[in-house]
Amino acid sequence: MAQGSRQIQTQAQQQIQTLSPQQILTVKLLELPAVELEDRVRAELLENPALEEGKEESPNDDYADVREEEPQSEDGGDTSYDSLSDYLNEDDIPDYKLQENNRSKGEQAEEIPFSDSTSFYETLKEQLGERVLDEHRRELAEYLIGSLDDDGLLRKPLDSISDELAIYSGIEASPEELEEALKVIQDFDPAGLGARDLRECLLIQIRRKKAQADKNNPLLDVEERILDECYDDFTRKHWDKIEQKLELDEKTCQLAIKEICKLNPRPGASLGEAIGKNMQQIVPDFIVETYDDGTISLTLNNRNVPELRMSRDFTEMLEEHTKNRANQSKESKEAMMFLKQKIDAAQGFIDAVKQRQNTLTVTMQAIIDLQRPFFLEGDESLLRPMILKDVAERTGLDISTVSRVSNSKYVQTNYGIYPLKFFFNDGYTTEDGEEMSVREIRKFLKECIDNEDKKKPYTDDELTEMLNEKGYPIARRTVAKYRQQMNIPVARLRK
Repeated sequence: MAQGSRQIQTQAQQQIQTLSPQQILTVKLLELPAVELEDRVRAELLENPALEEGKEESPNDDYADVREEEPQSEDGGDTSYDSLSDYLNEDDIPDYKLQENNRSKGEQAEEIPFSDSTSFYETLKEQLGERVLDEHRRELAEYLIGSLDDDGLLRKPLDSISDELAIYSGIEASPEELEEALKVIQDFDPAGLGARDLRECLLIQIRRKKAQADKNNPLLDVEERILDECYDDFTRKHWDKIEQKLELDEKTCQLAIKEICKLNPRPGASLGEAIGKNMQQIVPDFIVETYDDGTISLTLNNRNVPELRMSRDFTEMLEEHTKNRANQSKESKEAMMFLKQKIDAAQGFIDAVKQRQNTLTVTMQAIIDLQRPFFLEGDESLLRPMILKDVAERTGLDISTVSRVSNSKYVQTNYGIYPLKFFFNDGYTTEDGEEMSVREIRKFLKECIDNEDKKKPYTDDELTEMLNEKGYPIARRTVAKYRQQMNIPVARLRK
């Protein structure tokens, strides 16, 4: 019994991992933004004569008629042009038909990459798949990947993530277990991913360099000590204090600082959009309009993407070949195979385009529902905390699918054009259980600094007290981090 269960489980896993050509096509189209979809559709129109530009009269009608007219064998079996028994010997069978038959018998198809661009989430998930981990640690690491921000850093405390896992996913994980899973992510490329702040991000990169160096590099040791022992002085550019504390000469100190400044403070930024993508003009994939009565309309921006339909000439030719199949020559059978192959490909492409439109619409509608206050008012502070998992749960889609939709897609609103990633952000929960976004906290922080007495500006400690009194439960180092992200200098430099 146990062996049977294992066999079923193995078969199920193989089915999940092996995608059909139709599924691969759907995923490829899903990744494309509006402009590239138009190019892809027009290329398909040129390549496949069974595909035509124009509105589809009725789905699959012509092709369905052909299928219905296929003769049956005396024993009731199908003797359609799908059967290899129609050919006298293997030499008569077209190559593509043999390959198709081999796949149908369960042989594993060659792996085909989805596209030349991979989402941030998928890139890290692929690296995770290369690690030997037990199921629990893999599950924790995958959740942590989904919690990284666009910079590739983990802004949430591990104890908060532990609570999230227990409440929303029913997974018990201590902060110590999450720490171990995080170390796995911090070993991914590019170096610095999974760091909890800028200091840790830079230290990870330096330690990676030390581990990969052929011989000991004293300068790397100095760089590590500067960040490890004098980070505050480094951020304040107190080079003389660093020299004194670490007993360094000016030349060595300046050289180490120069090397530190070459490190990447945002390791996830290179993966944030898509790998291998060139810069292009922004064309919104969605148009969201908000009206005075509070209604919000969503439309897909199909731009110049033509509507597609099956070629009537092709379906009629296939129908004619099918009717006269009794006295068909080898050439005629191969012509019929060619017609069917092109019609199948055309119908598959039409279905994939429709599925793309449906998936995009469902995902964008979920984002609108979750971020409705923003779409009504256009105020960034009204954006609620939202991660990929929230949209996935609301739509019933896989997290990787939501990631593909949000990658390189834009939406036009009454307040401007935004990348879909703009709507995903972390947040905090107050003692009363109320959720608030990081953007809301940053906005209040900026207001405090803008209204301060410039002769006596607020210190980070004072700003922390003000935020806590307002109901924002964050620490002083978090205030310093948000201040740095907004390019606001420390108090003594704001006088």
